[in-house]
Amino acid sequence: MKLWGWIKVNYKNNIYVIAEVGVNHNGDISLAKKLIDGAKNAGADCVKFQTFRAEEIVTESAPKAKYQLEVTDKNESQLKMLKGLELDFDDHLDLIKHCKNVDIDFLSTPYGISDILLLENLGIGSYKVASGQLIEPAFLQVIGKTGKLIYLSTGMATLAEVDNAVRAIRSTGNNQIVLLQCTTNYPSRLQDANLLTIPTMAAAFGTIMGYSDHTKSDTACLVAIGLGARVIEKHITLDKNLPGPDHAASADPEEFLRLCQAIREAELTLGSARKEPGVAEIENAQGMRRSLVASRIIKEGEAISENMITCKRPGTGIRPDLLSEVVGCRATRDIQIDEIITWGVCGERL
Repeated sequence: MKLWGWIKVNYKNNIYVIAEVGVNHNGDISLAKKLIDGAKNAGADCVKFQTFRAEEIVTESAPKAKYQLEVTDKNESQLKMLKGLELDFDDHLDLIKHCKNVDIDFLSTPYGISDILLLENLGIGSYKVASGQLIEPAFLQVIGKTGKLIYLSTGMATLAEVDNAVRAIRSTGNNQIVLLQCTTNYPSRLQDANLLTIPTMAAAFGTIMGYSDHTKSDTACLVAIGLGARVIEKHITLDKNLPGPDHAASADPEEFLRLCQAIREAELTLGSARKEPGVAEIENAQGMRRSLVASRIIKEGEAISENMITCKRPGTGIRPDLLSEVVGCRATRDIQIDEIITWGVCGERL
């Protein structure tokens, strides 16, 4: 457990990587466990599922989303599709136990009040809120009252809608919010990632920022990290050709491993917000920086003027930005051409 800003998060790295299983288990607990293992082996910190009852989130006549129609049976209703993807209490218990056994965090997205109660009874430590529920303040307040960390996706939202959602959660006294920039399309295009909203939202709301990725490459995730994202979420599947709404837009284990490796490399580059030389730079500074050097012989007692001085390596003498303090000093002895100027040869000023 490490204090991350003002939020306690179970994480071992600077960037917290969430492998989104979602409904890619296809209702098969054995497949779900294989996905947990795949996420762990790839290097993810957390694996995320979805907790819902189909009848409580869609009507019988609710059409499938456009992306769902493209990858599932067009004659099947959204209700029927989701019904086959539900996880009950015992399923959750089994998956949480498996996550503990392999040492990876468990996370889930509830879609109703009963789902929150189920997850509370299971003792989970944090929640994910889907983009679609960002405009449901009553739901957000129920989650906020749990006092748990909340990952809030912001797909489809305006800044004003995000503001209302953050206010709803904070009204419960819960300030443990991680906002995730997200584009609600599966897969989504790189040009729709809109990652510059990450620093915008960080400044507007003072939260830790993250990015929930639905693109087909690693590029957006790495750019997001550079812009301040400290949480990266991406779907994982064992096979993109499996039946189901999200497999085609997910990363397979090999791709997820490559993404995690790239993320770990990216986090190495972050350093700190302080602009100062690194250890290697300090070691190189003498050889790379320059000193004030005599460009001609300067006689003892002669006043040093700017036209007598040039700059050359190494940086073991007086720094060039201190030239004004040298000009006007009398040489305490003869200074030879190409000799590095030191304070020892700079006498009283005129």
